[in-house]
Amino acid sequence: MSRPPVRSGVVAVLSALSLMTGVAHADGPGSGTPWVATVGDSYISGEAGRWAGNSNNGEQYIDALGATAYDDNASNTGEQIERCHRSKAAEAYIGAGVSGVNFACSGATTATTTGNYFKPGLDFYDDGAGHQGQAKMLQAFAATHNVKLVPLSIGGNDFNFGSVVQSCVSDFLSSPTWWKNYCNDDSSVTANFTSANVSAKTTLIKNAILNIRTAMANAGYSAAQYTILVQDYESPIPSGSGFRYGESGYGRQSTGGCGFWNNDANWPNSTALPTINNAVKNAAAQTGLSNVKVLELQSAFNGRRLCENTVGLIEEKGLRSWQSPGAVDQTEWVNQIRTVSTANSDYYIQESLHPNYWGQKALRSCIRQAYNGGTPKGGTCTRSGNGLNAYGEPVMTLG
Repeated sequence: MSRPPVRSGVVAVLSALSLMTGVAHADGPGSGTPWVATVGDSYISGEAGRWAGNSNNGEQYIDALGATAYDDNASNTGEQIERCHRSKAAEAYIGAGVSGVNFACSGATTATTTGNYFKPGLDFYDDGAGHQGQAKMLQAFAATHNVKLVPLSIGGNDFNFGSVVQSCVSDFLSSPTWWKNYCNDDSSVTANFTSANVSAKTTLIKNAILNIRTAMANAGYSAAQYTILVQDYESPIPSGSGFRYGESGYGRQSTGGCGFWNNDANWPNSTALPTINNAVKNAAAQTGLSNVKVLELQSAFNGRRLCENTVGLIEEKGLRSWQSPGAVDQTEWVNQIRTVSTANSDYYIQESLHPNYWGQKALRSCIRQAYNGGTPKGGTCTRSGNGLNAYGEPVMTLG
């Protein structure tokens, strides 16, 4: 039985469709709208981003983002992962034609942890029930989006930074000025900074960065198609001589929310923070990756830190609210250390000592400058003036 003739017009149409299918493709590695995808912990997720400055007179005076500050689900009605606190002020959203996505989670360590709250680490954890590590989430996203820059902040929680702060505040509140109990010599604190522990944590951070490389490779990227921007941690409090509240009484904590003895305030800036930041930078170098750059932030908030004598609470500066002219230059960029007194308020204890709305907007400016129009670069980001830039952010310079 002979086959019916195939009309040449049909062949032409089928050939055209075949050619179109061959050239059409969705967004993905190197194609489509560029994206910034942040991964890591609370210092990049947006923790404390709801609040612009600090006040003891009422939440309404510093509430910049309102009740939906951390809502990141599609309907803006809740969190995708409870207590990750991915705020709308977070540094991922640089704009200027670049889209942003935030996979970071407050409380995250290099490895995923499960407990009262799920905390995805920089790994490929997958329990099959919707809980995934950040590397796993990034891999799936990057396969269908053109991810150009992956800012990364990790390591602070591996060094138990939150517990260290808690020890310092507890020692401040439980000892008098004539018999000061310092946290910097507590065994529970010093154990985090032994050479053996620093070496071990450096390795964990290095492997976390390598997991991000693996995720991007699995998504189809070459090293030349994206950059991992490893950032260190900014100093949140001044050294002892820079506090605007004296050591006597409990005012440092009850008024300022910065309950550190001078000696304990000196120690983070001279020892603890440099140790953590060196571990982060050494880990980045040890990866040997050609597309890893470092964003140094240790001095980024100097002059705007919690309880620093160059700034003050909203009421101390005679301002009506965070929206008052000059508020960004006169108030703090770091959230107060809060205790159980947050009960029946909208504050969270976990927001303590994190970059607030102003701090996060400052970091966003740093990320935009590091993105550098699609040719990412590293460097040191610092304050470079007063007022706000064209994006409504504090004026920062990446040098």
